Amino acid sequence: MSVQILKSGTSIGANIHEALRSSSRKDFVAKMNISLKEAYETEYWIELLYKTDYLSEAEYNSIFPDCRELTNILSKIILTAKSNKEK
Repeated sequence: MSVQILKSGTSIGANIHEALRSSSRKDFVAKMNISLKEAYETEYWIELLYKTDYLSEAEYNSIFPDCRELTNILSKIILTAKSNKEK
């Protein structure tokens, strides 16, 4: 499980980094969507680690809200990018 959370967690930043250098708004949105999916996957792994007692309640409460906030931010970025017209 730790390998899975490492992969999904680091993929978020890598795809955001790639999105910032995208060639079009469509490409930007696509890469940000990948980041969002990876963030949701990371939430899953965090919840699973907590439910199987690999994370304490304190550890879970320390990291899960940050991950949820990241999914909320990415969702807003995607919605804004989709609603803005191509310039």
